[in-house]
Amino acid sequence: MTSLLWLTAEEAAKNRGKVLSLYRQLLRSINSQKLQLSYASRLAKKAEIKTIFLFDLIRTGEYALSQLKQGKIPNNATQY
Repeated sequence: MTSLLWLTAEEAAKNRGKVLSLYRQLLRSINSQKLQLSYASRLAKKAEIKTIFLFDLIRTGEYALSQLKQGKIPNNATQY
């Protein structure tokens, strides 16, 4: 049985290039002239993108930790 935390780390490692590319594209797209955002708005939107990526990783880790504390081994079939 593969735990969710290790599965997530494994998937992130396998798809590292793709994840980083998507992350960078999102950050760059905020600079688009089409969006007509002020400098402060652009910085705020970039911070939101960073938070989304970080939040997902933290949420997965917290779920896995809560399962382990309950004496359960988290698996990829369990929803959090």
